[in-house]
Amino acid sequence: MRIFDERNVTVVTEFFLIGFEGSKDLRVFLFFLFMVVYCGTLCGNLLIISLVTSSKNLHTPMYFFISQLSISDILLTTDIVPNILHILLNNGGTIGFINCIFQFYFFCVSITSECLLLAVMSYDRYVAICNPLRYASIMTSAQCVKLAGMCWIVGFTIILSDTVSVSMLRFCGSNVINHLFCDLVPLLAISCSDTLMVQLEMYILSFPVAIIPSTIIITSYIKIVSTILKIPSSTGRQKAFSTCSSHLTVVSIFYWTLFSVYIFPTKEKSSTIGKVLSLLYTVLTPFINPIIYSLRNKDIKKAIQKTRWKHILNFP
Repeated sequence: MRIFDERNVTVVTEFFLIGFEGSKDLRVFLFFLFMVVYCGTLCGNLLIISLVTSSKNLHTPMYFFISQLSISDILLTTDIVPNILHILLNNGGTIGFINCIFQFYFFCVSITSECLLLAVMSYDRYVAICNPLRYASIMTSAQCVKLAGMCWIVGFTIILSDTVSVSMLRFCGSNVINHLFCDLVPLLAISCSDTLMVQLEMYILSFPVAIIPSTIIITSYIKIVSTILKIPSSTGRQKAFSTCSSHLTVVSIFYWTLFSVYIFPTKEKSSTIGKVLSLLYTVLTPFINPIIYSLRNKDIKKAIQKTRWKHILNFP
């Protein structure tokens, strides 16, 4: 829909998201695939949250941060995937300007919070491996709540300025967004305003959102690897590394796609590749996080079995 402002200029009030262009069979296949992944993401992350909340054995800093990561994953997928399903069913779909801005805001909030939480989790692993005797005194319950609260507060506040700047852009030409959701790069591509300040603001925000957290992660793992290599027994080294391998795997996938899309974008990259890369951190990563982080963990398995037997014994 378009309206005319006081200067008789056409202003876009809604956008048309193209999504994936292809045959109906392909779109139906993708619809069911994403629906299954979305349901699995919700079930897996809600299971982690409920287990960490109810099981006393999981009341540790590591599992507390994993549950916070699960909350961020639920927020991210719920903000993005239902609209993708609608687009796939209808071979594209419209979204109002205000709804687009809200989707963009909560998308940025969840991405920012996840970046910060991954950095905090790497710090937690650093303290556990490099300072095991002081771990309990450093990573107290109060300290964990403060760190998690800081991640969420920064996520909800630091993105406000960028969101306000995007909402003030003028869209008076094409209203077609060749993407799966309202993201910054596709919105800037169709704006008829001068986007230089918004792009500059995006790069400035990349430092506290991505550069600083990734620097914390790299520094933590350099010290972790250095400490692990000093462990005399191979069994001890393997056990120490196993506590970090899952986190490192998810961090690698998440940050590689994030940096390739936002920090180091290339003009040669096609829109299809950009969409696939976006799916990696908006759909795939939230789905595999519970599996990689927790569902293969012995403590989680014990908590699941304990909960299951408790329900069986209490069954009338």
